[in-house]
Amino acid sequence: MKKTYFIWLSIHCVVWTLAYWDFAANLNAGQLTGVAAFFVLLFIVPLFIEKLLIQTLLFCAQALLTILIFYPINNELSPYAILVQSLIIAEAVFYLSRTKSFIVIAVQLASAAFILMISPLTTSQLFWCALYYLLLVVALLYHQVILNKEKEARLSNEALFEEYRNMKRQLLVEEQQARQDERMLIGHEIHDSVGHKLTALLFQFEAFRLTAAEKDKETVGKLKDLAEQSLEETRQAVRSFKQREVGGLQGVIQLIRKLEIESFMKINFTVKHGAFAAPLTGEQSFAIYRAVQEALTNIMKHSSTREAQVIFESPGGSIFRFEVINAATHDRYFQEGYGLKAMRERLEKVGGTLEIDFDANRFLVRGTIRLEDWGGSND
Repeated sequence: MKKTYFIWLSIHCVVWTLAYWDFAANLNAGQLTGVAAFFVLLFIVPLFIEKLLIQTLLFCAQALLTILIFYPINNELSPYAILVQSLIIAEAVFYLSRTKSFIVIAVQLASAAFILMISPLTTSQLFWCALYYLLLVVALLYHQVILNKEKEARLSNEALFEEYRNMKRQLLVEEQQARQDERMLIGHEIHDSVGHKLTALLFQFEAFRLTAAEKDKETVGKLKDLAEQSLEETRQAVRSFKQREVGGLQGVIQLIRKLEIESFMKINFTVKHGAFAAPLTGEQSFAIYRAVQEALTNIMKHSSTREAQVIFESPGGSIFRFEVINAATHDRYFQEGYGLKAMRERLEKVGGTLEIDFDANRFLVRGTIRLEDWGGSND
């Protein structure tokens, strides 16, 4: 929108510069005041970009000012009056809705008719001026219809694409949940069958050791140790089944790559300081993925760029840190929304913290997770 405004402003500057050279010598105080007022309105129009009614009134005021500015002096009509009036109509059609643009067109055509009627023009000249305004209005309104259809098609396409992305994301979540449920079921089966039988076997070995002959106690002890090792390995297998399938940095990057493909974003990864070797649990890996996913989603929603930098590092091996950086201008009146609050709570549950840092050139989300003494060993 800012780029479009400067294009219109540039066109106005060219037209008004030529018009000034044409009738600068004949300008009176009233016309000079009208030009100043016209440019004041021109500069404040962008301030009301979301208030179409005020914009309509401003365009109407500009249209009426053309009567004061281009009132024929010495019975001479400036051709730049037609150019300026055409620009006002074109801007109104570009910025406003159909109904409001009709209001500006009506006011501007009435102003143009007044100027033409008091000008020393022949009937033929009046006819060609009227034909020019008619063709201009028809062409601009047709352009408005095409522009609105393209806008509706673009919005519809974006809505369908967003729905498609949500469905793919939901499908991925459901597949992950189904696999996790299956892993949990297998883990419970192992825990309830093999684990309990090994525990019972340990008790029987201990009871047998107490009553066994001295020469057999060493053999029974070895069998008991073997059973204890089997029980511990079974418990480790059960714990791995209870964890999320996403594990380690490799799993996190793989999931983010899937998100990158479906959202058509460009994500630059930087992995340093032993991040690949970091002993992340399944829950920690999943929390990191969700945090990065939320940060990238915010970039898609609120940023004009679709590029981000993601940095993973594990300095000293005691912590794991990730950063999501978007090199774009953000609103300095930033407020933490629901997504970032949920991200913070998710990281805190796995022993982590979240920091937000932003300035005029970038927006940074940094998460830190302690790797030592986190979680538990409950079977």
